[in-house]
Amino acid sequence: MEIDATSQATIRALGALAQEHRLAVFRLLVQAGPDGMAAGVLADRLGVPASSLSFHLAQLSNAGLVGQRRESRSIIYTADYAAMNGLISFLTENCCAGSSCAAISERDCA
Repeated sequence: MEIDATSQATIRALGALAQEHRLAVFRLLVQAGPDGMAAGVLADRLGVPASSLSFHLAQLSNAGLVGQRRESRSIIYTADYAAMNGLISFLTENCCAGSSCAAISERDCA
């Protein structure tokens, strides 16, 4: 079975998110919105050493889930909303026998 590029990107993204600290970082960045959050603030909020956070941010970046920019002396990280929406779309594209997932309740799927 050959895996296409979309599937490979999905596997990388899910693999990156399949770790407690990376998932927490990504959720904080999603909540922060397009302004993002400085690496130091992320480390403080999560209680993670800067060196560990750096490793986790690199994993999320390599998976295409976060971006970064420099502002003065800080590096600001942001969630890549297009990548996040693409991941969600990929996971739900064949949902519910072709019906809109929003139109089907959990009771209907049980």
